[in-house]
Amino acid sequence: MTEEPAKLPRLTLSRQIRDSLVSRIVSLRLRPGERLVETRLAATYGTSQAPVREALRELEIMRLVETRPRRGTFVRPFVQETLRESYVVRAALEETATRLALLAGGVPVEALREDVAAMRAAAAAGDREASVRASVSFHRHIVEAARNELLRLSWEGLQIEARTSVTMVATAVDLADITRDHAELLATIEAGDLETACRHARDHQWHYADLPHDAHGRARDSAAG
Repeated sequence: MTEEPAKLPRLTLSRQIRDSLVSRIVSLRLRPGERLVETRLAATYGTSQAPVREALRELEIMRLVETRPRRGTFVRPFVQETLRESYVVRAALEETATRLALLAGGVPVEALREDVAAMRAAAAAGDREASVRASVSFHRHIVEAARNELLRLSWEGLQIEARTSVTMVATAVDLADITRDHAELLATIEAGDLETACRHARDHQWHYADLPHDAHGRARDSAAG
């Protein structure tokens, strides 16, 4: 029998329900193919159906659930594997984007500094959503600076903001760590260190692929920092 979560306070209820369901889906406490019934979820969380419906709508945008006509809403299969695959693809795209942007000399450094400052403020406030927005903005600035439309469309097609939100909920990422990682990447970009910046851009994403080895083929247990 599926373990039921504790009831939540009413503040930002739909967002809390969404995050609770994300955690349960990624941890497989809600299994692939399992039906999510609004009335049952509303009773579980001690609320009306409206915030539950809003939460399910956001989960569908994230592609964690799917609504089938006249049948209901169901947990999509292979959520964890899809997340892993998306980060491997994203790592390759962002490594290339970083290389193109630096070679073209068009990296918007001031905008990246503002994004890092926003991440730092979000970390201080414990605001996960603000951290997600600033992180996505940081990487989008680099992708757009690459001036390669096909690369940009491929990157946007990965639904970056939605997947980043899922990762933040599922892995309890430390917001201060996110700020530090982006600040380090920015420092390599400002220094004009092409290869180091490209490697950092790739490894930053590969870390979240949750594979037994890193981008260099080293086992996670023995990988250096």
